[in-house]
Formats: sequence, structure tokens, C-alpha cells
Amino acid sequence: MDVDELKNRRRRVVGMRETLKRMTQGMAVGVFVAKDAEPRVIEEVVAQSQARGVPLEYVDSMDELGRLCGIEVGAACAALLLPETPPDK
Repeated sequence: MDVDELKNRRRRVVGMRETLKRMTQGMAVGVFVAKDAEPRVIEEVVAQSQARGVPLEYVDSMDELGRLCGIEVGAACAALLLPETPPDK
């Protein structure tokens, strides 16, 4: 997976709820998780990723994942979406 794709707002969602929602809908093609995120926040994302066969990649920190997504705050997780899938507004 290419982390540079996370900067494209139309190709990603950020956060646990949106990531889980898109995986459930079958729209996630890859998931990024911060290594320093609280386990209770990311455990369901990791479990769903494995159960659904969605590739999972770890990023060193929440701050780094936030920067990769082009946001000014840290992020526990983010998902890359199918090209034709617009994120919710």
C-alpha cells in the first residue's frame, strides 16, 4: 500500500468509526493503524481487517498517521477506499 494515497481526501477516511464502517461496506482496500494508538481503540479495526482480508499496515505514531492524512491532529487509524467511493461529508 502506498501511504501517499492517504493525502487524497477522496480515497481515504480517517478514524475508527469511519474505518470500520467502510470495511463493513466492503469499500476499504487497505487500513493503516498507528502503533501508539490505544489498544481498545484499534482492536476492532485490526480484527475486522484480518477477518475481511483487508491489508493492514502499521505506522509508527498517531502524529505521523495524521500528517500522512494531511490533518493537523493525530489519527489512530485510516482506510484507503476504492477509487470510486466518495467519503461521507
